[in-house]
Amino acid sequence: MAESKRAVKRPLSPHLGIYRPQINMVVSIVHRLTGAALYVGTILLAAWLIAAAMGEQAFATVSALFAHPLGRLVLVGYSWALIHHMLGGIRHLIWDTGRCLAPRAADALAWLTIIGSLGLTAALWAAGISLRGGL
Repeated sequence: MAESKRAVKRPLSPHLGIYRPQINMVVSIVHRLTGAALYVGTILLAAWLIAAAMGEQAFATVSALFAHPLGRLVLVGYSWALIHHMLGGIRHLIWDTGRCLAPRAADALAWLTIIGSLGLTAALWAAGISLRGGL
């Protein structure tokens, strides 16, 4: 009647240490991060509009901040976050119709979201720079 007390190997609960990062997982996390970044960017946009309403001096100050290389980097990041978040929303709308839920199709939509957001951001900034006549 002697029983052996062997440790039973039980499965671990799923978490990031077990799952291999997949493109859908990454795009979902980035979608949430861009949503949070849009709050900060919208505050900057509001500051720019408020400065425009306050007068020429305040507008010139804020415009000079945005014209600085770091300010432009923030603006590029804000426009990318806006475009990426929009494309992520379109991706979710497609899923809401019951389409592209298969793993390959969902992965393709995730890649299209990433590539599309980078391409549209580059096109937006290229058009803006060319319309302005350069940096």
